[in-house]
Amino acid sequence: MKANVYVSLKKTVFDPQGETIRSALRGLGFNEVEAVRQGKHFQLQLADGLSPEQAREQVERIAREVLTNPVIEEFSYRLEEEKEEEE
Repeated sequence: MKANVYVSLKKTVFDPQGETIRSALRGLGFNEVEAVRQGKHFQLQLADGLSPEQAREQVERIAREVLTNPVIEEFSYRLEEEKEEEE
C-alpha cells in the first residue's frame, strides 16, 4: 500500500513562495491565476499486511509528528492499494 501525503501552509499563514510564483505566472500572461499555495508531497511505501485502518493510523501519526510543523502547516493524504500484477 502506498500513501501520498500532501503538506501545505495553513490558509492563515502568508505564503511568500506562492506569491512569487503567482507573480511570475502573471508575468508570463497567465492572468487567470488568482492565487498559488505551494507545498510538499511525500510518497510512503507501507509494509504489506497492514489493514486500511492501521495504514491510516500510521500515516496520520507520521504526518503529524514528522512531516509537518503543526503551528504553520496542515496535511492531507490518500492511500492507494497496490495492484497485483497479472501473469
